[in-house]
Amino acid sequence: MQKKENTPKRLAARRYEEKHKTERKEKHKVWATSIQVETAEEIDSFLKENHFTKVELIIEGFNALKKRSPNNHGANTRIKRR
Repeated sequence: MQKKENTPKRLAARRYEEKHKTERKEKHKVWATSIQVETAEEIDSFLKENHFTKVELIIEGFNALKKRSPNNHGANTRIKRR
């Protein structure tokens, strides 16, 4: 795959990424997962219609599952949305 033509903006972005790549990877996690297309489209549509982000979906879902868990892990702790 060929890189796009170098522009001052692209060069600055590449330098920034090279400089901060390790820091970014230490602070954020990307889950490469997949679900059926129909389900993904339904979720995307719901999120768009209700102005929610995928991060909000994950955090709220995680908090709900913690409450439902047999051991009630973290019943008094809650991850907050930003």
